[in-house]
Amino acid sequence: QVELVQSGGGLVQPGGSLRLSCSASLSTLDYYAIGWVRQAPGKEREGVSCISAGPGSTYYADSVKGRFTISRDGDKNSTVYLQMNNLKGEDTAVYYCAIDRGLYGSTCLRSDRYGDWGQGTQVTVSS
Repeated sequence: QVELVQSGGGLVQPGGSLRLSCSASLSTLDYYAIGWVRQAPGKEREGVSCISAGPGSTYYADSVKGRFTISRDGDKNSTVYLQMNNLKGEDTAVYYCAIDRGLYGSTCLRSDRYGDWGQGTQVTVSS
C-alpha cells in the first residue's frame, strides 16, 4: 500500500490559480501511474489528469485541457503537482490524488483503476 499526502487547495476567485501537491511514500514513481481525480457534490468522480506508468505520458480530461498542468518534481521524484489556472466555478470539487502500478496510456484517467488514494483536498472557485 502506498501512502499519499496531499497539500494545497482552498478558495479562489474565478480566473485564479491554485497548485495541488501529492507526495507518495515511494523513492520513485517509476512503474506507477499517478492521477488527480475530483468529485463535486452530487456528481460522479472524474479523472482530471494523470501521468501514465512507463513513459510517463500526461493526459487530461477535455474539461481541463489548456488550463491544468500535471508535473512531476525533478528532484523529489515521488511528488506530483497539479497546476490549475483560469479556474471556473465548475472546477469546484474535492480533489484526490491516486496511484497504482501498471496503468499505461490514457487508462490512467480512469478513476476506478486506482487502488491507493490521498486524503482529498477541497477546491472552491467562487467570487
